[in-house]
Amino acid sequence: MNTLLLHCRPGFENEACAEISDHAARVEATGYARAKPNSAYAEFVFSESDGAHRLMRGVRFSRLIFPRQWAQGQWLDLPETDRIGVLLEELKAYPVFGSVWLEVFDTNDGKELSNFCRKFEAPLRKALEKSGRLKDGGNGPRLLLTFKSGREVFLGFADAENSAMWPGGVPRLKFPRQAPSRSTLKLEEAWHHFIPRDQWDQRLAPGMTAVDLGASPGGWTWQLVNREIEVMAVDNGPMNEALLETGLVGHYRADGFAFRPKRSVDWMVCDIVEKPAKNAALLETWIGEGLCREAVVNLKLPMKQRYTEVKRLLERIADGLAERGVKANIGCKQLYHDREEVTCHLRRL
Repeated sequence: MNTLLLHCRPGFENEACAEISDHAARVEATGYARAKPNSAYAEFVFSESDGAHRLMRGVRFSRLIFPRQWAQGQWLDLPETDRIGVLLEELKAYPVFGSVWLEVFDTNDGKELSNFCRKFEAPLRKALEKSGRLKDGGNGPRLLLTFKSGREVFLGFADAENSAMWPGGVPRLKFPRQAPSRSTLKLEEAWHHFIPRDQWDQRLAPGMTAVDLGASPGGWTWQLVNREIEVMAVDNGPMNEALLETGLVGHYRADGFAFRPKRSVDWMVCDIVEKPAKNAALLETWIGEGLCREAVVNLKLPMKQRYTEVKRLLERIADGLAERGVKANIGCKQLYHDREEVTCHLRRL
């Protein structure tokens, strides 16, 4: 059980490797990372038997950028028949679990395995409960079974409070038909990731004010209006007419990087396609100058050294705010609905 499995977006395996290697070095856990291109997962194999445990105890999963899910465990070959029997025998060495998730990788093969997992979950859960290996709703860790095929599974576990919020780190968000673009799901997912659900009514309250930079046609503005937040939509392009008719949206045809509100707002959101350093500087300015209380900004990634670049930009934001004497929470994640980008969230304290 000295292997840490990391789910990630296909094509970002090297970034997951680089990031987890950084954290392993910080907690002085030796080992090596490995991955295959476009496999949608990476692994870190620890030299010491307690390496994965020490790293997971020393790192908050929610602070990781590129991994979508993690689990400590090992690969297991399964027979064509009696898969459950083999799993139960192997699980005798594991703790009693408080929940179980069956997961697949974000690949075409993974999608095909989803049907198998749905059919397999009910009899497996029943067998786990009968054998005393699962006490649903208990305090034990979460059993995470990641199927690479019907014959190969990663048998892992993680603390339910220190792992992904959804199986495989993939949220089940429904696209609202009234929204003018699918990018609307990026902002909704960002809120789920960065804001505890029991704080939404306080931090995304009706009557609040927001600025949406690069708003056209209004995918992110729609999410704000859906929370009854007043929006200054800044873009030289057209806005969705239905949004303008709500009475909550003012359309400002201006440069998003030059626009400044006359008074501070509660939120600034920005999905402008621009060099990441420029968007990061914009984010630092808005929080640093008190133009907004919270912000969500996407950073488009370069082709190479993507983890290194994101890390550098986050350090630059933190240093810039410190020089201003401003305290803020800084979060960053490559969300499921992101592509060649990461989403940053800052909250001024």
